Amino acid sequence: MTRPYSIYCPVAHSLEVVGDRWTLLIIQYLLPGPQRFTDLIKRSNNITAKWLMLRLRKLEETGIVEHEKRQDRREVWYKLTQAGYDLRPVVEALAQWGLRYVMGPPLPGEMVHPESAVNIFKESLNNRGKKLAQPATWLLKFAPGGQFSLFFDGDRWSVNGASEKNPDVIVTTTPEMWATFLSARRSERGRLARALRIDGAPVSVREFLYTLGVRDGTAN
Repeated sequence: MTRPYSIYCPVAHSLEVVGDRWTLLIIQYLLPGPQRFTDLIKRSNNITAKWLMLRLRKLEETGIVEHEKRQDRREVWYKLTQAGYDLRPVVEALAQWGLRYVMGPPLPGEMVHPESAVNIFKESLNNRGKKLAQPATWLLKFAPGGQFSLFFDGDRWSVNGASEKNPDVIVTTTPEMWATFLSARRSERGRLARALRIDGAPVSVREFLYTLGVRDGTAN
């Protein structure tokens, strides 16, 4: 557990609550909605059930997380309180800072969660003001990992876990390849784009690649 800093400072006091290893990641996993204990274990890597339970108990004690038993199910579900949801800007800011300064291609043994990768990508597009000429839908299909629809409504980007019937672009890849592609330097993305299966009308595919920093029109 985090030791007290013994400093009268809001940053120090906040870190005493959320500065433990895994704590902010657990909060990130709960931001989309309630999760079961088994869901949280699957999302994590190198954390034991004991340590996860200790983190959840501390988050409950500090009023950031609460649990409930649903009438139709035996499992316990964990969800954020309002104090927990108010940490969303902190988590998103850390994600953007990490993308800008410390992230590289996935290392051997690192888990790549498609949902997190897509949401970070969405936030990056919005924060950098990336826009298309008109509304569009990009469908990202991960094997394994499911599929996610990325929408542009003419102003902002959003993500939906459901599949759209007529997306403008369909990208089929692995979570690891997608993360490698996004974290690469722009000069390397043309080469890496060849490992992605990109389907759609040529003009839509070119717009997709251009938005992601590929200038040579590379596509499969």
